[in-house]
Amino acid sequence: MMFAPHKLRRRLVTGLAGLAGLALVGSMATAPVQAATEEADDSKVLRIATDGFIDSFNPFTSFYLMPTNTFKYMYENLVANSAEDTQVSEGLATEWDTDSEGKVWTYKMRPDMKWSDDEPLTSEDVAWTYNQIMKKEEMAVANGALVENFDKVEAPDESTLVITLKEPQANNPGQEIPVVPEHIWSKVDKPGEFKNEEDTVGSGPFQLESYEANKSVTLKANPNFWRGKPNLDKIQYRYYTNSDAQVQAIRSGEVDFITGLTPEQFKAIESAENVETNEGNGRRFQGISINSGLADADNKEFGTGHEALKDKKVRQAIRAGIDIDTLRDQVLQDYGQPATSFVPSVYETWALPKDDPAITGFNVDKAKKLLDDAGWKEGSDGIREKDGEKLQLRFLTDADATVEQNTAKFLKPWMKDIGISLKNEASDVDTVSERTTKGDYDMYFSGWSLGPDPDYQLFINTCDSRPDADGNGGTSQDGYCNKDFDKLYQQQHVELDEGKRADLVHQALAQHYEDTASITLWYPNQLEAFRSDRFTGFTKQPTEGGIIANQVGYWGYTSVEPANAEDASGESGGMGAGGWIGIAAAAIVVIGGGGFLLSRRKKSDDRE
Repeated sequence: MMFAPHKLRRRLVTGLAGLAGLALVGSMATAPVQAATEEADDSKVLRIATDGFIDSFNPFTSFYLMPTNTFKYMYENLVANSAEDTQVSEGLATEWDTDSEGKVWTYKMRPDMKWSDDEPLTSEDVAWTYNQIMKKEEMAVANGALVENFDKVEAPDESTLVITLKEPQANNPGQEIPVVPEHIWSKVDKPGEFKNEEDTVGSGPFQLESYEANKSVTLKANPNFWRGKPNLDKIQYRYYTNSDAQVQAIRSGEVDFITGLTPEQFKAIESAENVETNEGNGRRFQGISINSGLADADNKEFGTGHEALKDKKVRQAIRAGIDIDTLRDQVLQDYGQPATSFVPSVYETWALPKDDPAITGFNVDKAKKLLDDAGWKEGSDGIREKDGEKLQLRFLTDADATVEQNTAKFLKPWMKDIGISLKNEASDVDTVSERTTKGDYDMYFSGWSLGPDPDYQLFINTCDSRPDADGNGGTSQDGYCNKDFDKLYQQQHVELDEGKRADLVHQALAQHYEDTASITLWYPNQLEAFRSDRFTGFTKQPTEGGIIANQVGYWGYTSVEPANAEDASGESGGMGAGGWIGIAAAAIVVIGGGGFLLSRRKKSDDRE
């Protein structure tokens, strides 16, 4: 069972689709809503432009992009994902192992860790956090799906944590769940309603100092962070009404970092003085979700999707009628990677290979034949008809998202070429969210960001992930339901041999591609910029061609230091970027040593 309210998740998805990174929305106004006024010595304050939505800073309940980005800096996971290539690496735990069946995972905790308030951090905090999510629905809103397979979690001593699963699990269960201090959260009367908006206590490199709605979010360095206090004193997010205002702010030196740039903005700012740009291979996909006949978890249909879209041939015809290469070139200006499935190519092991037989390309003749075969015959005006009804579909987009609007402009004539009348319906993001929750659409522009392991994204494409008729309960990517896909999901979920598991994942992705519940258009590059006269030492993930913001982990800003060498060696005692980057690399070396032995042991057990 999924506990994340579908409606909220849908809002998140829409936000991710249109906002890419720290969401950028709004009108074309150029003035910021407000720039935070704290102007004391800011040589070690990294100022980041944003307008990301915040409901709270409660890691048990919020899954919006802006709060979850701060959680990565405030609360560590049991295991981390490396900056180098996102592989599982040391976090709160230094070692881990599984039994031969992959059902019991045992972790050894790093010794002598402290929370930011100097209290000791032990395995009991991890067990308490996990058990809260397992036992209390109000605490499972954001991460309930990640503990569904947990049978029990125990801390036999302060340095050991044991997770016993209901069934074998291939991906490390110690990922993605923020660990909170028991001595703080156990005293909160209604933890599900706790906003956690100031002076937080955590284990990550930064802690939330203050939050002013629609004005600023300030994080301060944690001196107890086990990797060493960051060289920055603070990270400050500043709110602006729209992306053009953010671009102007970095030009003028009002902020130090922006992300989620459009291709036009990125090109325009490349020549700006004292501004350096980064084009990173992102962990997102964007595409077109198709209403192929939404139904709730009890198979009761709902929504207003066109009957024609229940026919796989019609959905396949829509894909064949879209010239995705041209679309990527013209709309993204080629700032994106060709896509095969909903698993981005940055995760090379899991992404569907380009030469998979399931993949088909742009082919107008094929699109027309598919529609012929589906019984939709061309009418006198070129629009296809069946049983006296014309083939007219709606395409729902966010009116403030340039990429979505430009995509709609291309799709309308392309669909007409194959005999489909496409009505473009642009609306505000809240309306898009409400309509998609209710299934009131034929197609809409969608997108998700994925973590390094594909299990979650595969899961939300299973029949069991569908919500109830009110949009509550499950979280479904496209309302997709195919028992063959579900079987492949379950097989990969318990397959501990990575090679065999990758093959099962590819088969599942090929099945999804064939069924065309959605059409993945591309993996957009993340376009970002920073003030090179103020800061240096940003760490990308992956380190070769990667992104700075919106990483899986806390590497991006933790290594940053003032560009001025004197500031960098100031009194804070923080570790310079070189030291941080070295630690990032060292983490890989450790895993390549002790951690690798554990990994080898697990794989050896599998082979037996």
